[in-house]
Amino acid sequence: MTHPTSRHPNFDSLREQAVTLRRAGLSRRQIRDRLHLYNNDILNRLLEGEPPPDWTRRPQAKDDLRARARELRLQGWTYDRIQLELGCSKSSISLWVRDLPKPDRRDSVEQAKLAGRKRWDHELAVRDEERRRTKTAAANEIGTMTDRELFMTGVALYWAEGCKDKPYARRESVQFVNSDPGVIRVFLAWLDLLGVERERLRYRVMIHLTADTKGAERYWADLAGVDMSQLQRTTIKKHNPKTTRKNVGENYRGCFVIGVLQGADLYRRIEGWWSGMVVAAEQRTP
Repeated sequence: MTHPTSRHPNFDSLREQAVTLRRAGLSRRQIRDRLHLYNNDILNRLLEGEPPPDWTRRPQAKDDLRARARELRLQGWTYDRIQLELGCSKSSISLWVRDLPKPDRRDSVEQAKLAGRKRWDHELAVRDEERRRTKTAAANEIGTMTDRELFMTGVALYWAEGCKDKPYARRESVQFVNSDPGVIRVFLAWLDLLGVERERLRYRVMIHLTADTKGAERYWADLAGVDMSQLQRTTIKKHNPKTTRKNVGENYRGCFVIGVLQGADLYRRIEGWWSGMVVAAEQRTP
């Protein structure tokens, strides 16, 4: 039986033209318009066996996942294990690997472990979402901060984290050290509120020997809004090989030190403010 599309007049000539255009890199639409041929059945017949040019192929975002899924399936992994490993839906996995042999049925112990892992992963996701919602709600409760609130916050921050005078070591200098960028931002805002000129501030990084020193210096300089050339020489902390450090990784940037020149008077006022806050807290009427 003759194929219906082959009945088109000059079919062989059209196919030759269509194949030539296809191999020249034209898309189906371009070939259709060039040959004035708007019957899809005939166009399909004309281009039968001719692959589309690379530029017309749509990128497949899941090609790597598909290849990995097939690799795991060939290793005997089940849909559940592949789903946990790759984070894909079971329907996608099924489409990708359905032509591959099924793995042997896993025993009850493995099934129990996998089910336990899935439940725990779900529980962790629920906890993360609850944690996020709680933090967001708490942050929204703060609203705007008055000058007095910032003042009190800065005094408390300094007395908790700043260097303090000791009877056996009279220093009476203002020096603040912390690794939390949020704490550093609040402290700088507090100094601005007190009218401490930025020209009186001195900055320095303290960090372990094995860390990215230059990256940390750049990070803290950007946060403080100063040029890296304004930083004093970085203090390198030697690592004790007998201990295991947990403050490692790309997010470890050491500590930032902020000192205030001629800060004796400011230190005395901070100590006095803190003493007043303690008395006021004790005398506070519920």
